[in-house]
Amino acid sequence: MTEVLEFTQNLGDELLVKRKGLKSQNIEHKGLHDLVTNLDKYSEKKLVDFLGELVPKSGFIAEEGTSTKLGKEYNWIIDPIDGTTNFVHGLPCFAISIALQQKNKTILGLVHEMNLRESFYAYEGGEAYLNGNLIQVSKTKDLNQSLIATGFPYSDYGKTDPYLEVFKEIMQKSRGLRRLGSAATDLVYVAAGRFEAFYEYGLSPWDVAAGGYILQKAGGLVTEFSGKEDYIFGKTLIASNNFVYDELKEIINKYF
Repeated sequence: MTEVLEFTQNLGDELLVKRKGLKSQNIEHKGLHDLVTNLDKYSEKKLVDFLGELVPKSGFIAEEGTSTKLGKEYNWIIDPIDGTTNFVHGLPCFAISIALQQKNKTILGLVHEMNLRESFYAYEGGEAYLNGNLIQVSKTKDLNQSLIATGFPYSDYGKTDPYLEVFKEIMQKSRGLRRLGSAATDLVYVAAGRFEAFYEYGLSPWDVAAGGYILQKAGGLVTEFSGKEDYIFGKTLIASNNFVYDELKEIINKYF
């Protein structure tokens, strides 16, 4: 864990420096409103090279497709910059997200939010940490006293109407809603008790694998909207402490 942590922190510092020289010609569109920069690709290449050497014969599920080989036992799920739009505009938050699976079971998660240099991590047999300090989910029991995070779809607009209905109801029944623009950061903020819950649809494995694992290690719950546990590949996600999950899921399921 120490090697991965140090490498990721150093890479994050390097990306912050390199971001200052980012130009429009270094930014591409993978899809509608879906940005990628030369630094996303640079970050992913460095991660793939380092992690591949650290765990020989491991495979990768990586956002930019630097490596598409899958390992028989170990696979890394990585997002080189989660929150690229924020990164392009110089707006926190954006993070490096790394998860390691052994035979489809996650055994390590690391989310490094670069701006505050905060590293959230967990590993098999251990608990959840932020920069070496134990973290746990919030003990807030009432949705009305909760701060909730969400994300806005940038390409899949087919569920906009039910999404806005959920947004409206939660807005009225919570302390407030926030949209940071980085699902990995949202998840670890729930793990650290900064949010009581987070929900979103249209997510990819690299958005949620590491943060979801860290949240579970911090005592939280993570499922699909339906309640199924395959949130990594399920594309919908509810993440919360143990107390407001049922109330939040009931609201979401009224519309989804």
